[in-house]
Amino acid sequence: MFTLLQSPLHQMNEASSISNSKKRQRKDDKQDENDSDASNSFGQDGSRKKKKTLKGFITSLILLEQQEKSDQEEQNHASNEEKILFEANHKKRIKTMVEYYGNIQDDHVEIPETERNKRKKSRAVAGAAAVSAASNGVAAIKGIKDAKHGGGAGGQRRRLWVKDRDKEWWDDCNRSDYPEEEFKKAFRMSKSTFDSICEELNSVIAKEDTTLRNAIPVRQRVAVCIWRLATGEPLRLVSKRFGLGISTCHKLVLEVCSAIRNVLMPKYLQWPDEDNLRKTKNEFESISGIPNVVGSMYTTHISIIAPKISVASYFNKRHTERNQKTSYSITVQGVVDPKGVFTDVCIGWPGSMPDDQVLEKSALFQRANGGLLKDVWLVGTSGYPLMDWVLVPYTQQNLTWTQHAFNEKIGEIQSVAKDAFARLKGRWSCLQKRTEVKLQDLPVVLGACCVLHNICEMQNEEMDPEHRMELVDDEMVPEVALRSASSMKARDAIAHNLLHHCHAGTSFL
Repeated sequence: MFTLLQSPLHQMNEASSISNSKKRQRKDDKQDENDSDASNSFGQDGSRKKKKTLKGFITSLILLEQQEKSDQEEQNHASNEEKILFEANHKKRIKTMVEYYGNIQDDHVEIPETERNKRKKSRAVAGAAAVSAASNGVAAIKGIKDAKHGGGAGGQRRRLWVKDRDKEWWDDCNRSDYPEEEFKKAFRMSKSTFDSICEELNSVIAKEDTTLRNAIPVRQRVAVCIWRLATGEPLRLVSKRFGLGISTCHKLVLEVCSAIRNVLMPKYLQWPDEDNLRKTKNEFESISGIPNVVGSMYTTHISIIAPKISVASYFNKRHTERNQKTSYSITVQGVVDPKGVFTDVCIGWPGSMPDDQVLEKSALFQRANGGLLKDVWLVGTSGYPLMDWVLVPYTQQNLTWTQHAFNEKIGEIQSVAKDAFARLKGRWSCLQKRTEVKLQDLPVVLGACCVLHNICEMQNEEMDPEHRMELVDDEMVPEVALRSASSMKARDAIAHNLLHHCHAGTSFL
């Protein structure tokens, strides 16, 4: 029974197993089919993406290569243009240098041998040699050889370089048809006065031309100095006006000022002789009624930059307190005649010194003590002491009528010197500001200003009203205001005569 049943069951199980096996086989085949289709689809998509990426990369490389090639072409083009321009400029410079030295050599040949022998320094004959510098065709000047006169061997090498500056302004001023008013406004004097100064200084400041450059003309040298003194402008502006270097302008100012002091001062600033003293006495007496006055004396201060040594000596306490600004100065003491022309100056003492001490340090004081001013008067301000030859106003309180009258008249003489110093500072504006000139050179510059002032006054050069200024200098009564009893009696006698001879006014009432 069991066997019979087992066999059909076994057969049924086998049949079922075969059927299941076939189903699984069909399912597996179908799955494999699906997997195969999916795999084929993925492979095709990946291949398309790789091809697209590779194509974009190749395109980028091509564009970069084209861009680099374009940049290289532009750079080569710019380099060629720069090279052409450089060669053109260089050839032009070579041509100019060769022509310049050729002209020098031609001029040198025309100079007689006897004239060359008189020269202190040998002149150089220049020859230019242009050679090939490199394979690119750029030419360069290798050198300029100097040869001595009469010699064939080459000398030392040297190069010439002069900066080209604009001097149009001075060329206009130097024209004969330049307006007189404009010239006078720039140089504080007329053309005729300027020309006379140039003529008198010509032999001292004239320079000879050299083979390397032309000398600065005398008129331009004098003009640089006078314009600098007249305007007080800094050297950089002087340089622009005249087309010269800053250091050259500074050197010219000092040279011309020194020439004015050495050549013109003995002629235009000197103590008057007997005839002129007599005229001076008469003119001052006609102004004030005071007899035997030969000069009006005044001391002013010139501001300076704080010096490096002896600072305290040059500190001006009175100017500092009045202006509320630290001030350093040097003094200028001057004696003038009735026309405002300086007859004596003392320059350079420190600004801390009072007027009476400056007077004691001056050469005028020594000459007066030696008898130069015997029986004559110099009229000074209250900052000076009363001496046998110095007449000053009364300074005590509660003055009498006679003393008031005397002070009024003596003030008229004092104003002559004060006005002269006001014109001096107004005409030469460099005296109104702190100067750039070194302290050791300042007396020479100030002396030149005084001489030029005298020349203008003697030539009746009128001052432009806009240049006029009011002079302010503090006066300090000296500690010992009376130096001579006889001078006190003489002053009282003069005051008495002024009042009782109707020479004194009553404007003080």
